[in-house]
Amino acid sequence: MILLDYIVNLSIFSLLVSVPLILRSFISHKPLKDLHLLGGVYAGIISVILVGLSFNEQGYSYDIRYAILILVFSYLGPGAGVITAIIALVTRLAVSENWLPAIVGLLLILLAFIVVHRYAQYHKAVRKTAMLYGAYCIVYIITVPIIFNVFRDRPIFHLEYLLFVGLGVIVGSLLIESYEKLIRIITEKKRMEMTLEESESKYRLIAENTSDLIAVMGRNRSFSYLSPSHEFVLGYKVMELQDMEIDIVIHPDEAEKFREGMQWIFEHNEQMTMEFRLRHRNGHWIEFESRSMPVEGQKGVIEHVVMISRDISERKKAEEFLLQSEKLSIVGELAAGVAHEIRNPLTTIKGFLQLYRSDNSQINELLLSELERIENITTEMLSLGKPQAIKMETADLKDIIVNTVELLSPQANMNGIQFKLHFTDGVFLISCEKNQIKQVLLNILKNAMEAMDNGGDIEISLRSNNDGECIVSFQGQGCGIPDEFLTRLGEPFYTLKEKGTGLGLMICHKIIKQHNGTIVYKSKIGEGTLIDIALPLLKTIE
Repeated sequence: MILLDYIVNLSIFSLLVSVPLILRSFISHKPLKDLHLLGGVYAGIISVILVGLSFNEQGYSYDIRYAILILVFSYLGPGAGVITAIIALVTRLAVSENWLPAIVGLLLILLAFIVVHRYAQYHKAVRKTAMLYGAYCIVYIITVPIIFNVFRDRPIFHLEYLLFVGLGVIVGSLLIESYEKLIRIITEKKRMEMTLEESESKYRLIAENTSDLIAVMGRNRSFSYLSPSHEFVLGYKVMELQDMEIDIVIHPDEAEKFREGMQWIFEHNEQMTMEFRLRHRNGHWIEFESRSMPVEGQKGVIEHVVMISRDISERKKAEEFLLQSEKLSIVGELAAGVAHEIRNPLTTIKGFLQLYRSDNSQINELLLSELERIENITTEMLSLGKPQAIKMETADLKDIIVNTVELLSPQANMNGIQFKLHFTDGVFLISCEKNQIKQVLLNILKNAMEAMDNGGDIEISLRSNNDGECIVSFQGQGCGIPDEFLTRLGEPFYTLKEKGTGLGLMICHKIIKQHNGTIVYKSKIGEGTLIDIALPLLKTIE
């Protein structure tokens, strides 16, 4: 009969412990206000029900209410435990005549629980529960069979009861811990889903609002994603491009090279940068620089290639401008040299012919006429090599630097290079020909970028000195230049680049000299190169 009472008590106890956990999972996972108070009251109600289900043994009532008290102390703390204990005691006194053992026993158990909770407050709940149960067993043995001499001759009965309470504690702990673990899993899943949604939203915001073309290509050479920027840049709808063969939009001269590049990426798992032209819906061609990166799938197999393409039409125009400037400079230098070398012997020959000229000699007249014609040609060639007239105007050097950096930033970003500007306060007004100063900045920054194969930072600073000049400094992170080569920088046809002509820096020196400025180089191997350009400052407004 006692075994049946045990099973009934334990079943009702398990059900009552599970009810709030189940209801809580459907309502919300957020912390409740006054949780300890509500928990203590509900646990007290469970105690009332358990006392009502208690079984009698020779005038003494036994139940499982202390199991719920142990769980409340462990998971909700002493405050809720005291509330539960008071409700349970009042109910117990109402149904039993043996008040003294019930009151003294409960007080001793509460005292022991408070001491154990204070000692084990930073321990995990499961360990704390075990310690509280141990304290309960000790107090029970001391008070019931020893002090109050209740069934002292029946130790098996007391052992059964303690095991009965212990089983209730174990079942309750398993239910609560299972619920807590489930809530942690659900909370972590929701947090991960929220993080994923935020991340996806962020990247979608970037992908759908950037001017770069972002595309994802599969192994079958079809596109699984095309950013909306394709429609803005190329004029085609995204759905049109996804259904379109790549040969239709890519330039015929570059289609085969593009296919080979994609094949190489899939086979070698390495990123690649390519340049190609894509046809706009209106028919004209747009030049792009594309950085293609492989994406591994399962078992390390490359399943996709992410392509980020940028319109480099403006950059190409700037490069053509620089190339044209270098070509004109070459023509000018050659013209000046040739004219100088030819003009000297022509002057000598013309002088001798004039000295020996005879009035009746038609041959001399013809020779003088042809020499005069050659002299005019050499004069024109020499004028080509002279500095051209420039229109000086007042400009803010800071604005020129910012505009130049904006022009080169797309190319720099594609190569992992960042420009860092450090300007002192004020406006730096100089007298200059803006396009020529811009050409100088373009040449220097392009040289710095070409020297930084692994990317990095290019520091650009602008300040004034005590000599009435503004100083523009460029600090790169390239390989550096040996000291013996620094003095030759700027000479015609002297260059450290494999395919360079040396005319870029020569043009820079020429322009800076025309603007009454100076250019200085400082470099160390492995630490990069510092270039300082000083220009006369008209006025600095603080």
